[in-house]
Amino acid sequence: MKFHPCIDIHGGKVKQIVGSTLSGKETDLVTNFQTDLSPAYYAEIYKNDKLTDGHVIMLGEGNENAAIQALNAYPGGLQVGGGINPQNAFIFLDAGASHVIVTSYVFSGGNVQWERLAHLSKTVGKSKLVLDLSCKKKDGQYFVVTNRWQMYTELTISSDTFGALAKYCDQFLIHAADVEGKKEGIDEELVSLLAKYSSIPVTYAGGVNSINDLERIRDAGNYKVDVTIGSALDLFGGHLKYKDILSWFHQNIH
Repeated sequence: MKFHPCIDIHGGKVKQIVGSTLSGKETDLVTNFQTDLSPAYYAEIYKNDKLTDGHVIMLGEGNENAAIQALNAYPGGLQVGGGINPQNAFIFLDAGASHVIVTSYVFSGGNVQWERLAHLSKTVGKSKLVLDLSCKKKDGQYFVVTNRWQMYTELTISSDTFGALAKYCDQFLIHAADVEGKKEGIDEELVSLLAKYSSIPVTYAGGVNSINDLERIRDAGNYKVDVTIGSALDLFGGHLKYKDILSWFHQNIH
C-alpha cells in the first residue's frame, strides 16, 4: 500500500472538483478548491517528499501547458491523464511523465476498442500505460464510466475485466466516481474488489476523509491497494494534514 499524490487541473489552474459534476456545463460544476499556485509548486512538494506515481489529471481541454509545468518540475515522478491518445502521449512522456493514464480513447459506444488498446500499449509501451477504470455502481455492480464519468460502459469491475486488461498496462487507477470529491468516506466494497481482482498495482481514489479511511483501505485492500487523496488534504483546502498522511504511511506501512 502506497500513497500517490495528485494535481488536478481545470481551466489551467489547480482545482479540486466533485467528479460527478463534470457534465460539461460550467453551471453544474461543483469546485471544492481553486488556487493560483502553479502545478509545478505541488510537483516540487511531492518531489521533495520522494512520492512517486502521482497523478496529474487534465480535466478538459486547454490544460496541456499547466500539466507540462508539473512534469518538468518532477521528471519521472508523475503520471498524466486526460485526453491521452497515441498522437499526444509522447508530448507528455518526453516532458517527464513516467506513465500516461488513459480511459476514453480505448472506449467507444460503451465497449472496449481492443485494437486501439493494443496499438496504444505497443506505441507507448505496456510499462508506461495506466488504465483508468473509474466506475459507478448500478444495479448492484460497478460499471466503468467514461466521458468525464457521465457515460456508462458495458464493462464491469470483475476478475475477467482485470485479467484481460492487465495484459496491456502497468497499473490501474480507479476513481470511485460516486464518492469522489465529496469527502464523505470511501467505498470499502470497491476497495475489496480491487484487491481481489487486480494482479497488477492498483490505486483507489475517492472519498478519503480521515486517517480511519486509510486504515479501512489498508484492511479491506489487504495492503495491496494504493490510495490517492484530493479534496480532503490541507494542500487543497481540506482538513486532513498532508504531513499527517506521510507520517501515517511511514509508521504503519512497511
